[in-house]
Amino acid sequence: MIVGTPKETARGEARVAMTPKSVKDIARLGHECIIEAGAGAAAGFEDAAYEAAGAKVVKTAAALFREADVIAKVRPPSEAEVKRLNADKTLISFFHPAQNQALLEAVSKTGATAIAMDMVPRISRAQKMDALSSMANIAGYRAVIEAGANFGRFFTGQVTAAGKIPPAKVLVIGAGVAGLAAIGTAVSLGAQVYAFDVRPEVAEQIESMGAEFLMLDFSDSNLSSEEGYAKPASPEFLEAEMKLFRQQAAEVDIVITTALIPGRPAPKLWPEEMVKLMKP
Repeated sequence: MIVGTPKETARGEARVAMTPKSVKDIARLGHECIIEAGAGAAAGFEDAAYEAAGAKVVKTAAALFREADVIAKVRPPSEAEVKRLNADKTLISFFHPAQNQALLEAVSKTGATAIAMDMVPRISRAQKMDALSSMANIAGYRAVIEAGANFGRFFTGQVTAAGKIPPAKVLVIGAGVAGLAAIGTAVSLGAQVYAFDVRPEVAEQIESMGAEFLMLDFSDSNLSSEEGYAKPASPEFLEAEMKLFRQQAAEVDIVITTALIPGRPAPKLWPEEMVKLMKP
C-alpha cells in the first residue's frame, strides 16, 4: 500500500500530515510513502529529510493522487482534490462532515473512502488518534500567546518605582481542551483568570488551575450531554449568558472564546456590542 501526503493549499496553513519520523513508522508496517515536494517546508521538514527517511518525493499533487492508495492530509479536501479521488482511494483528514454537507456529498460521489479525524471518539482506546484534542490544546495555548503579543501590558502584576501595575484580567469562555489550555497558560503568565462553561461540573477543574469559575444564576444551567460535551442552549439561557458577559465586558482586558458544540458551527458568544463595552 502507498500512503501519500500532498502539500496543504489552505491560506496560512503550515501543518503537514506526514513527518520524516512517520515515514519510518509506516515503512516498518510494510508500506511505502510518497510526499509532494515542499509539503513539509512550512513545518520545518525539507524534502531531503523525507527522502532520507525512505519516502519518494513527487513534483505535483496530481502525481501524488495518481500513485497513492491512501491520502493523508490536514485540512478537508479542496474542490480540486475531490476531483482526484476515486473508488480506489482512501482519504484521511479533518473533515467536519456535519458542517460540510456539500463536501460530504461530493466525496461520496467519487466512491472514495473518507475517514474524518475530527470524528474519532474521545475514549481511551482511541486516544492515540485523537488529533482534535491535540490541536485544541495547541489552539488554547497559542490564543493566550497571541493575546499577550497584542495586549501592550504585562500579564502579571508589577510593582516598580514608577508605580503599581495590576495583573491582566482574562476571561476564557468554554472549558474544554482548548479552554483549559488557555486557562493554564494565562494563569502561568500571572494573569487574573475567570472562566465560564455551560457545564457546572467543570468548575472544579477550572478552580484547580487557579482560575475563578463564573456561575450563571439560571434554573437549568446544566447543558452537558451524556458524552460530556456541551449541548445547544435555550433562548432564555442564552439571554442570561449574555447578561453575565455584559457584566464582565467592562472589567476584563482579554477574552478568549473556545466554546464548541460537536457537529455545529462554533457559537458567537462575544458580539460587537460586547467589544464596545470593553476598555479601550
